[in-house]
Amino acid sequence: MYFRGPAVGLAFCTLYLGFHFTNKYVLSILKFTYPTLFQGWQTLVGGVLLHVWWKLGWVEINCSSRTDIVSWLPASALFVGIIYAGSRALSRLPIPVFFTLHSAAEVVTYGIQRLFFREQSSYTRTCSVILLLVSAGCLPIHDSQFDIDGYIWAVIHLVCSGCYRVFQKSQKSSLLSDLDQQYINYFFSVVLLAFASHPTGDLVSALEFPFLYFYTFHTGCCASGVLGFLLMLLSVKLRSSNSPAQHHSWSFLAKVLTAVISLFVFEISMNVPLTMCFLACSLGEALLVFAARTGA
Repeated sequence: MYFRGPAVGLAFCTLYLGFHFTNKYVLSILKFTYPTLFQGWQTLVGGVLLHVWWKLGWVEINCSSRTDIVSWLPASALFVGIIYAGSRALSRLPIPVFFTLHSAAEVVTYGIQRLFFREQSSYTRTCSVILLLVSAGCLPIHDSQFDIDGYIWAVIHLVCSGCYRVFQKSQKSSLLSDLDQQYINYFFSVVLLAFASHPTGDLVSALEFPFLYFYTFHTGCCASGVLGFLLMLLSVKLRSSNSPAQHHSWSFLAKVLTAVISLFVFEISMNVPLTMCFLACSLGEALLVFAARTGA
């Protein structure tokens, strides 16, 4: 990727919006709710494209150490949980609701770091975690489109996400780069989801999908795979070429823009308490950005 400066962040925001809108369209509008197949397809496309880019010399992959690869497999298992549960949740929940619950993954990360690693935390981050917890906890009470299955899958998604972040931070001594880790994640996911597609019934049920031979479905699936891969590359680029605070800032901006624009694209029943939950979540994430900027 040859973007520089703010162009990387702007491209990241654009891809972030496009990726989530495409996924939402396939999952909720077309109702292709077979996550082993949909996520298996996305990770297959990502893995193949990353392998091709590596062979062309456009990115560097170094997974020669079996010890490092094996040590990363628990994170890959969590990655499968993240994408599988996330797909289930996004198919049932509006994007702003999904994002608010996803943000609560920081609560899980914070709790594990404090309870098991005895890490100290700043007052700003603690306030942020409280806001994220309150906003996510109040959502079911005020969500007129409440879907218990969607919320359950979102909780599984955020728990896996929080644990993944902790595991990733604990592997700082590993020689695996971000792209190495993602390369392992992709191919572990493809294998696991391929084997799971038949026992879960997704493989058989998908044959009866009414839009299976429609070009809109094919276009959506292809776009989701390519956009997911490009978004991953830009995220790595953003993380490596900017400070953690700048990376958090662009991620926060991308999430806010996607959530706000989704209100005008996808159906959602808004009310004042629900709006307050979204605003509280945004304030909590803004405090996280502030904590990263000040080093707190």
